[in-house]
Amino acid sequence: MTSPVLDGLGTPRSRLSPARILTLGVALVGLLAAFFVATTQNAEAAEVVVSQGKPATASSTEVAGAYQPGEAVDGNNGTRWASSFSPSQWWQVDLGAPTAVSRIAINWEGAYAKAFTIQFSTNGSSYTQAYATTTGTGGQQSIAVSGTARYVRINLTERALAIYGYSFWEFQVFSGGGTTPPTTPPTTPPTTPPTGSTRLLSYNKPAAASTWQNDVNCNPCSPDKAFDNDPASRWATSSTNGWVDPGWISVDLGATAQISQVVLQWDPAYARSYQIQVSNDNANWSPIYTTTTGDGLKDVINATGTGRYVRMYGTQRSSAYGYSLWEFSIYGTGGAPVNPPAKPADPTFPASRLVFEDNFNEAAGTKPSTAKWTYDPGVPQNGEIQYYTPNSENAQTDGQGNLVMEARRQDYQGRQYTSARMNTGGKFSTQYGRFEARIKVPKGNGLWPAFWMMGDDFLSGRPWPYNGEIDIMEVLGRNTNEMYTTLHAPAYNGGGGYGQKNAAGVDLSQDFHVYAAEWDSKGIRFFLDGRQVFNAAKDTVENTRGPWIFDHKFYLILNLAVGGDFPGPIDATTPFPSRMLVDYVRVYQ
Repeated sequence: MTSPVLDGLGTPRSRLSPARILTLGVALVGLLAAFFVATTQNAEAAEVVVSQGKPATASSTEVAGAYQPGEAVDGNNGTRWASSFSPSQWWQVDLGAPTAVSRIAINWEGAYAKAFTIQFSTNGSSYTQAYATTTGTGGQQSIAVSGTARYVRINLTERALAIYGYSFWEFQVFSGGGTTPPTTPPTTPPTTPPTGSTRLLSYNKPAAASTWQNDVNCNPCSPDKAFDNDPASRWATSSTNGWVDPGWISVDLGATAQISQVVLQWDPAYARSYQIQVSNDNANWSPIYTTTTGDGLKDVINATGTGRYVRMYGTQRSSAYGYSLWEFSIYGTGGAPVNPPAKPADPTFPASRLVFEDNFNEAAGTKPSTAKWTYDPGVPQNGEIQYYTPNSENAQTDGQGNLVMEARRQDYQGRQYTSARMNTGGKFSTQYGRFEARIKVPKGNGLWPAFWMMGDDFLSGRPWPYNGEIDIMEVLGRNTNEMYTTLHAPAYNGGGGYGQKNAAGVDLSQDFHVYAAEWDSKGIRFFLDGRQVFNAAKDTVENTRGPWIFDHKFYLILNLAVGGDFPGPIDATTPFPSRMLVDYVRVYQ
C-alpha cells in the first residue's frame, strides 16, 4: 500500500578533481613521460554522455502515454522506457549528428533482455552491428564499442521475463575517452566485503565535507550520514554553494589503516569523475583509485592503500546538481573500528519456527485481538475515499475461522464509505523470516485489498518512505487475475517502486490463496500459493535502483481500501458491502 510521497529527495549533484602535476625529474625522458601521462588522462576525462535529452523512438510502449522512449535518456534513474509484452522490440536514439561512440551504458529494469544487439547508423536507414549478446544478465551494463553513429539502436530479441517485455531506466551513449580503459568498479560486485581479518572501519567515525545540505529538501544531509550504516540517510553537498566542482567527503578512521575495499552507494547526484584518496595527516592526499566513467548507484572498489583518513574527491558531476552519497563504507585492517549493531542470522528456508500467528478462530463477531493488533483509524492517503473506523467496527471474526474486513457504503466523519485497517505496530515486529497470510480478496472496481509491512521506525517518527515499505500482496478489484509485489524506499517509491505485476493464473477473488514473502539479508522473494512470483535481490536493487533499506524490523498491516490513485474509482457495479476474508497470518523464522 503506497503511502504519500514526502519531500526530501531533492539532492544536489556535483563533482571536482584535483590538479595533477607530474614531476618525473628534469631529464628529457621524464618530461616526455609526464606529457604522455597527462595527455592520456585528459583524453580519458573527455568522455561525455552524448545521448541525454536527445530524441528517442521505439517499437512500442507498455502503456499509452507512459514509459515513453525519451524517459531512457532524461538522466533520471527513476523514469524508464518499457515495451509491449512481445519478444521482438527495438529502441533508438538520434544523437543529432554523426558522433564517434566509445561506450554504451544500460541500466536495466527487472524486465531485461537476454539477447540483443547494438547497431549504428549515420543515415537512419542502413545499420552496422557494434555489439551482440545472447547471455545478458540485466543490472547495469557498460559496453565498450567503437564506430561513428548518428543513430544508436538496440534490437531486443529474447526476454528475461517471458510474460513481460523489455525495460531500462537509462540508455547512455558515450563519446571520447582514452585508449586505455580507466579503472572502474566491477560489473558484478562481490555481495559481501572482503573476509578474513578485514572489517568495516568507517562506521560512526568523524566525517567532514567540502559542504553539506541542510534545508527543507535534505535536513540534515551532513557528512556523518554517509558513515552511520543507515542506507536511508545521506550526505549531500550544499544546495546554495556546493553544486560546483570539486566536492569531497572524508572520514577519520581513528588510526592508520590498511584499506582493501571501498563501497560507495550513490544518490542520483553522483560523480562522473572522482578519486578515492588516503592521507596520514588530513592535509596531504594520495589517490588509490581514479575513474572518469562513474555511472552512479553502487561502486565496489577493490583498491589498496594506507592512511588514517580516506576521502572521495569528486571532480566532475553527473548533472547540474552536487554530490550525494547514501553510504561510504571502508573495509580493511587497522584503524580504530567501532562495531555496528549486529544483524540477526539469516533464517534457513523453509523456516519452521513460528514466531507470530493469528488464526481468527474466535466466536462470530469477535474483534481482532488487541494483544496482537492495533486498530488504525482515520482518513487514508493515496486518494482513497473510505474512512477507516476506530475500534475495529469494520472487522470481526465470522465464527468459521476467518477475519472479515468489510468495506461499506456508510456516512462516517464526512466520508460516504468505511472500511478497516489494522497493524501489529507496537505489538509485533521482526527482521527476516517467512511472512504469510491466507486471504480471499473481493472483486469490484475501486477495491484495493492489501497485505503489507512497514519499517517500525515509522512509529518513532521516521517519515515514509525512509522507513521502508514491503508490499507482499496488493490486488486491484478491477482485475483479480493479477497481484502486485512492491518495495518502497527513498530512491524508489510510489509509482516508481521496485516490484512488478504478477499474473495469478486464476481469479483470486474466487477462493483463498496464500501470499508470502521470504526475507533475509540477501533479499526478499515473493510467493503466491508456493510459487515464486518475484525476487527482489539486494545486490540487484543496489546496482540498479538505489540503497537497500530493509535490514531492520518491520510490522504487519492488513487493510481493504476503497478507491484511490492506484485502483481507480468505484462505479455503479462495485458491490457494497465488500469483504476481504483472512484465514490466518503467520510469521516463521
